[in-house]
Amino acid sequence: MTQNAKMKTIWFFVGLLMVLIGGIITLTGVYLYFNPQVTHTALAETHPNLWWGGIMIIFGIIMLLIKDNGEET
Repeated sequence: MTQNAKMKTIWFFVGLLMVLIGGIITLTGVYLYFNPQVTHTALAETHPNLWWGGIMIIFGIIMLLIKDNGEET
């Protein structure tokens, strides 16, 4: 490994996971929007998969864009 290689912070990987999982949840929500289930939960008409998937994607992108402001040792 070279001396100039910089390690990624834990928040980069948290952001990556949030985008990945949020994308899966959003895709599930899109599928359920066009193919509704026969059984319904109390708030199924609000489509929580779409909301939470979108929130997770936005949070993940924010975490990916945050730069590490710490000092190098």
